[in-house]
Amino acid sequence: MLVRYFGAAQAAAGVPEERLELDGAALVEVLAAIRGLHPDGDPSMARVLERSSFLLNEVALRDRSGSISRDDVLDILPPFAGG
Repeated sequence: MLVRYFGAAQAAAGVPEERLELDGAALVEVLAAIRGLHPDGDPSMARVLERSSFLLNEVALRDRSGSISRDDVLDILPPFAGG
């Protein structure tokens, strides 16, 4: 799957996007993998993920127990400030 990071999530990951070789994983498993890939970011990836919302294929992800396939795109959207 393609994971795209925005705002603080991109700062924590150090990249705007990356591919994960997970297929059929639930969101909780994907987030655990992301935390494992980026344990030392500033800001902390774990903290960013706690506050983020998620889009799956550009649609708000409401059912966090559903599976995410290798062809999906997951966007990680931390809270944004400003205006």
